[in-house]
Amino acid sequence: MEHVHLAGEEEDDLYSGYNDYNPTFDSEELDNDAGFQQAVRTSHGRRPPMTAKFPGTAIGGRPLGTAFGSRIPLASSMGRPMTGAVQDGAARPMTAVRAAGYTSTMSRGSTFDPLGQSKGPAPPLEAKNEDTPEEKNKLLEKNVNDLIEESCLAHGRGDLQLSLEKAKEAGRKERALARQREQSGNADHINLDLTYSVLFNLATQYGNNEMYPEALNTYQVIVKNKMFSNAGRLKVNMANIYFKQKNYPKAIKFYRMALDQISNAHKEMRIKIMQNIGIGFIRMGQYTDAITSFEHIMSESPNIKTGFNLILCYYAIGDRERMKKSFQKLICVPLGIDEEDKYIPTNDDTKANLVIEAIKNDKLHQMERERKALAEKFIMTSAKLIAPAIETSFAAGFDWCVEMVKSSQYVELANDLEINKAITYLRQRDFNQAVETLRTFEKKDSRVKSAAATNLSFLFFLEKDYDQADRYADLAMTADRYNPAALINKGNTVFVRHDYAKAAEFYKEALRNDSSCTEALYNLGLTYKRLVRLEESLDCFLKLHAILRNSAQVMHQLASLYEMLEDPHQAIEWLMQLISVTPTDPHVLAKLGELYDSEGDKSQAFQYYYESFRYFPSNIEVIEWLGAYYIDTQFCEKAIQYFERATLIQPTQVKWQLMVASCYRRSGNYQRALETYKDIHRKFPDNVECLRFLVRLCTDMGLKEVQDYATKLKKVEKMKEIREQRVKSAREGSARGRRENSASSDVDIKADSGQSSHGASAKGERLSARLRALPGANEPYEASSQRDIDASYVDPLGPQIERPKTAAKKRMEDDEFADEELGEDLLPE
Repeated sequence: MEHVHLAGEEEDDLYSGYNDYNPTFDSEELDNDAGFQQAVRTSHGRRPPMTAKFPGTAIGGRPLGTAFGSRIPLASSMGRPMTGAVQDGAARPMTAVRAAGYTSTMSRGSTFDPLGQSKGPAPPLEAKNEDTPEEKNKLLEKNVNDLIEESCLAHGRGDLQLSLEKAKEAGRKERALARQREQSGNADHINLDLTYSVLFNLATQYGNNEMYPEALNTYQVIVKNKMFSNAGRLKVNMANIYFKQKNYPKAIKFYRMALDQISNAHKEMRIKIMQNIGIGFIRMGQYTDAITSFEHIMSESPNIKTGFNLILCYYAIGDRERMKKSFQKLICVPLGIDEEDKYIPTNDDTKANLVIEAIKNDKLHQMERERKALAEKFIMTSAKLIAPAIETSFAAGFDWCVEMVKSSQYVELANDLEINKAITYLRQRDFNQAVETLRTFEKKDSRVKSAAATNLSFLFFLEKDYDQADRYADLAMTADRYNPAALINKGNTVFVRHDYAKAAEFYKEALRNDSSCTEALYNLGLTYKRLVRLEESLDCFLKLHAILRNSAQVMHQLASLYEMLEDPHQAIEWLMQLISVTPTDPHVLAKLGELYDSEGDKSQAFQYYYESFRYFPSNIEVIEWLGAYYIDTQFCEKAIQYFERATLIQPTQVKWQLMVASCYRRSGNYQRALETYKDIHRKFPDNVECLRFLVRLCTDMGLKEVQDYATKLKKVEKMKEIREQRVKSAREGSARGRRENSASSDVDIKADSGQSSHGASAKGERLSARLRALPGANEPYEASSQRDIDASYVDPLGPQIERPKTAAKKRMEDDEFADEELGEDLLPE
């Protein structure tokens, strides 16, 4: 214990002085250290020796705080005190602690500031000098790259004009950059990659804007520059432009030049160029050269499109055997896609099922389905093309194709080929063979059976054998209840039996199975129209219009429904949209004229009626309206040509010839009117109206024939009275029988009497009543009174010349139009 020295109160703290340090080690004050600066300025490189305050061998006056005795501070050979040596009563800090910014006390000097924040903010960075030529070049180069990017983005948005403008601007700035580098003496630093990018983008945008000469010139600049590596490949782009210009020989030349520039390592690129060469030969009609290219591709890297093109070439030259071999090669081309079984989930592995659910409809699977659908399309088209050519009959050719397909990876296409065989029979008007072929599917799997039964139902529906159509529609529904085509055909068979409510149910079920089935939606709208559920029908057709924006039939039905709903303005709007789709439809134009006429707009009505007459000059109703319009507007001479045309269309109708004569008489041409009446009398000698006008005209003109015509008129009137008495006595005699007959016989009698109204006696009664309004014998014919206009016009036609269609008649016509749209198209599944 005697060696233990306890620190007394009078002694210094053992841990004091660690924050104090010798100014010798202050690197921040070296600029003000005279000794250091002297050493730097002299060649000695040695600092003057420092005299330690405490000798290196002296023992400090402070005893050791441990059992080892007193602390002995030692000095280095340079006079540097050791760690912990006390100078001027302050202990030197430990280097490690000082470096960390630690201080043992906050009262002995500096504060805790490890980040040096007490020194104030850092000085600002030195501003970049943008006036130097190199900085200007870099800035201009960045602008060129930005313009190229903007050009590409504009093309991606479909703004071709803007993309071309940006490409041109990039070209101008790139040339300015090159000149600037040359002027500054940095021609060796020209960025060739930037020049290539600018020229290539410019040529591409020229091609996109169909400025082919400019694009070719730009590509030539790139190709001829030897400093651009692999620029020869751009001859493919030049060949594509020549192909678009239909300059096929030059296109083939450049394709071959590009082929020489591409090594065998790029096999896929060479195959594509060879395919383009073959297509070019096809366009030129050089099928043998095209076959050479396609055969090479099929031997190196077979694909579906090339195989199909090869079959087309052999079909063009009529080589049966090679058509067969090419078809066999086509169905053996590997598609490189996974089997559909891969996407069927299993019940055991939950994680695997989640993965399958995630990839079942991803983009890769969609691409696989598209590739498979394309292959099936090419195979089906090839089979339909070569079937009539490879054998003596198309049936034998189809059978050979079916056998080949059954032995390939496309087994499911065999049934579709059989259905196409039946459709081919239909195109050849061989309905019996088509039916027999489709009937062979009745014992096959459900999908094929449903498709065949659907087509059979459609065939029998067209032949109006509704019982068989209904039978096969039921068979198709039994095989596949979710087949919308089968449900539509079933609904059609019910529709023609006037069970509209049940038909609507089948159409609704078809829509539940396939919401995009436009046939079901259209027929449902027609069904609601028959049921006079006009609002629901309107809703159906409005939905259909949202799907089929340019369907003339849908617009017609919408206009018809709005007319039935007594909204003529909406009907006119839809008809205006309809004539924008079918501007030459005379019936639509006539309907517009009728609606405008009902609204009282005669000028618009005349415009559309006249347009309808121009496109279809045989419509009696349009001719009648135009003739009446000219008579109402006091242009009887113009009305003559329309009634003469009506006379040509209906030569047995005397009213049109009477109207021609009336127009001549109304316009003051009495001589021509007299000749016309005489001609009518020769053709229709028993016509009372004609004889009366002849008598009056001859009397007014003082002609001798007046007595002859008066005598004939009396005879005709007497015969008319006799016929009227006979009809009257016949009616009285059969009155009792009519009362005893059923309602159906009443309908028949009314129909007969309606037909007899076209006879001479009934017609005489009607016309006699009308002619009471004719002017007297002493009245001048040129009088412009409304009474004379009516008499001169309505004598053969009745009291009204303008007879707009009734709503019932319009509904009838619309329903006739609708019946034409009920049939379901052939739907080979």
